[in-house]
Amino acid sequence: MIDLEEIKDKRIAVLLSGGVDSSVVVYELARLGLHPDCFYIKIGPEEEEAWDCTAEEDLEMATAVAARYGCKLQIVDCHREYWDEVTRYTMDKVRNGYTPNPDVMCNRLIKFGAFDRKMGHAYDLIATGHYAQTAWIDGHKWLCTCPDPVKDQTDFLAQIYDWQLRKALFPIGHYRKEEVRAIALREHLVNAHRRDSQGICFLGRIDYNEYIRRYLGEQTGAVIELETGRTIGTHKGHWFHTIGQRKGLGLGGGPWFVVKKDVTTNTLFVSHGYDPATAYRSTFTIHNFHTLTLPLTPQPITFKIRHTPEHYHATLEPLAVAGSYRIHSEAPIHGVAPGQFCVVYDEAHHRCFGSGEITVDEL
Repeated sequence: MIDLEEIKDKRIAVLLSGGVDSSVVVYELARLGLHPDCFYIKIGPEEEEAWDCTAEEDLEMATAVAARYGCKLQIVDCHREYWDEVTRYTMDKVRNGYTPNPDVMCNRLIKFGAFDRKMGHAYDLIATGHYAQTAWIDGHKWLCTCPDPVKDQTDFLAQIYDWQLRKALFPIGHYRKEEVRAIALREHLVNAHRRDSQGICFLGRIDYNEYIRRYLGEQTGAVIELETGRTIGTHKGHWFHTIGQRKGLGLGGGPWFVVKKDVTTNTLFVSHGYDPATAYRSTFTIHNFHTLTLPLTPQPITFKIRHTPEHYHATLEPLAVAGSYRIHSEAPIHGVAPGQFCVVYDEAHHRCFGSGEITVDEL
């Protein structure tokens, strides 16, 4: 919940996307008598006519909400930064067989990065519609989970820098999604009935595989059953597939799960069955751990490897290489893939320590 005494004398910028969540952020601040400056970040595709993007509608909604609460709205063009930094990161990762998360890097490099360089440096706080909270504990600011486990977005924020966390303000982080929607309906916001966005932040209704195909093309490779070495089909490029994937393989006699990739030969290895043991891991390593507030120490933790409500209990083993750890999960985890971010929390799944990139040993 917003503490008015902490923010009333602060210069606040709101990242207003045109969606329900960021619009309720503006309402929450306005009802406290504040009139923050609002900013719409343009990160759309290079050739807008070639993509089914919702940017025009987003901007119309953001303009209406800002006007309703007497706030100034300015467009900040981060288009080039997005394509130079986030798209390059994504394509480099999938080309090399990893499973990236563009939205994680968008928060770090664009929303709290490029925006801050262009406009945010003039503000004390940057407010967004993320479902997350912050708390000051023993003089340190922590990123903390929200009450809605389905919508909690701390996993998307676990790679931001400590100075970005100090500037972050999440005015709706103490709400559940249905409460935010109810506020929008009660206040008759223009986008109260608008559906939530899905997938990568700017893609809208664009298919993710089309996004990948545009940059990496197609390359036919073999699909091999791991246990027998038998070739059972072909695929159009390992970059269209991720470890743990079941749907979209186009193989008969399934189900089949992707359990391994050989990037050098463009080969997918699959296992058959609804619950193959090869699709699970209880132990895996992470490297380049990014710390949000305080360094990790050996302790019981909780973690998650994808944006789902589930989190898992584990112990943490530091390795010889700085920033590298071995995760020993109490339960086997499905679809652990290299390149995913493992987000680490305290044992109560409240404070977020940060995240590291997963490295999976050979099967």
